[in-house]
Amino acid sequence: MTIKIHFLPNGISVDAEAGEPLLQVAARAGITIPTGCLMGSCHACEVELDNGEAICACISAVPPGAPELTINLYSDPSW
Repeated sequence: MTIKIHFLPNGISVDAEAGEPLLQVAARAGITIPTGCLMGSCHACEVELDNGEAICACISAVPPGAPELTINLYSDPSW
């Protein structure tokens, strides 16, 4: 199932498959999500889903079940 992923504040959208790693989807859209440990411990890659849930993009995949997903990118000056 194809899911439309919207990245904010960039306003870029890309199609993805359920289960596809979020970092891979972002890279395909030309978006760089900062990373640190790549294990979800440092939270450098934390993004916010449209429902307000904060997740670590490095250990997360596109969830199944919805035709669209909005990902709000944080800007953390400490990274």
